[in-house]
Amino acid sequence: MIIDKASEKEIDELVELRLAYLQEDLGSISEQDMQCLRVALPQYFRNHLNRDLLVYIAKEAEEILTCAFLLIVEKPMSPMFITGKTGTVLNVYTKPEYRKKGYAKQLMNALLEDAKANELSVIELKATEDGYHLYKSVGFEDVVSKYHNMRYIVG
Repeated sequence: MIIDKASEKEIDELVELRLAYLQEDLGSISEQDMQCLRVALPQYFRNHLNRDLLVYIAKEAEEILTCAFLLIVEKPMSPMFITGKTGTVLNVYTKPEYRKKGYAKQLMNALLEDAKANELSVIELKATEDGYHLYKSVGFEDVVSKYHNMRYIVG
């Protein structure tokens, strides 16, 4: 198994892995939304891959078995993120037949090492029940905050 960062030649596979992750996470996606994602994701990856989006992959015989995305954002500095550089982990996904073999943990360790080398102050993620123990095992902690997690959906 080879652990690496994805390149532009793997964009088609990254699109398929993203769609598989979303289908598994959300349950079902309308055909219209799937088509929209399938059309838009390649351009997103071309614009962001290895700039502000690092995608870690584990490959065997040229097939990507698992992936983990690290989205890097630079914000105005604060004591909570002193360098201003923060990361969000997204789309940690292992093809079902390769789960429970430690591949995702190896990717997370590589991701965390790069985060240190890139001087990120903090890395955040939202864990599913299935992924919770993996993230705890590599050092993530539950967040207790005086702030409320909120969002506004535009549109």
